[in-house]
Amino acid sequence: DFADVKTVLADAGTALMGIGRATGEQRAAEAARAAISSPLLEASIEGARNVLFNVTGPPDLTLAEVDEAAQVITEAIDSRDANVIWGLIFDENMGEEVCITVVATGFEPKPKPPREAREERQEARAVEEERPARFAIEHRLEDIEEEIDIPTFLRTSRRSE
Repeated sequence: DFADVKTVLADAGTALMGIGRATGEQRAAEAARAAISSPLLEASIEGARNVLFNVTGPPDLTLAEVDEAAQVITEAIDSRDANVIWGLIFDENMGEEVCITVVATGFEPKPKPPREAREERQEARAVEEERPARFAIEHRLEDIEEEIDIPTFLRTSRRSE
């Protein structure tokens, strides 16, 4: 319910959301794996302190299957003191499919290794070195904009002179 969503999202900082679907044997566990390893996620849910997940499935979905999905998710967050809240919805329109939605928040910021910081500084320098080329492009755009203000027949006659 909304109170659970508020609990997970209040003062949460970065939030990750994933959705997974699966059918067949191990459908709930597979849907959970798909939700936490979605290509849309930029990072892992490891270290999340608050996790809310919802399982939607057909009426024949067992609590044992939901428990397997919960184990997959809690193992992935790798935190014993995380606040994990889950919900279950039976939907006859799901057929044999199980859908799991995961929202994870409360990540600790991780310091970057010194090597990565050095590489970022080098990339920043490379970008600074590219600025003159960018300036040249902007300068040419200004010339084009000035030319556009002149009617075409005047521009073409001016070029032929």
